[in-house]
Amino acid sequence: MSNAENTSSPERELWPALINGWRRKCPSCGSGPLLSGYLTVRPTCPVCREELHHHRADDGPAYLTILIVGHLMAPLLLIVFEKFRPEPLVLFTIFAVGTVALSLYLLPRLKGAMIAFQWARQMHGFSLQR
Repeated sequence: MSNAENTSSPERELWPALINGWRRKCPSCGSGPLLSGYLTVRPTCPVCREELHHHRADDGPAYLTILIVGHLMAPLLLIVFEKFRPEPLVLFTIFAVGTVALSLYLLPRLKGAMIAFQWARQMHGFSLQR
């Protein structure tokens, strides 16, 4: 084993990091913005200078978004259809708009939480650099 593997690095708190990521803030300081656009991750935090370019979120946030939206909207669609029997065009319009709105709301927040999880667990190069 090398010296780098022998040294134990202190654990980072998971839940505060996840909450900061959900808020789209830096998982380290909690005040700097994590994203520079809708889904573009900043290379470094402008407040604490934590490097954020190590993330490997890739398709994970999209899969989680589909999973959550599908599990919320499918039963809701069945309940509304069975109980109220709205016109098909009304039902489609309401659920199409709701699905798109919920997806657009969740996607950047889940990406922030996934990056924060990677930071807290020191994955993909998020080791203690300071």
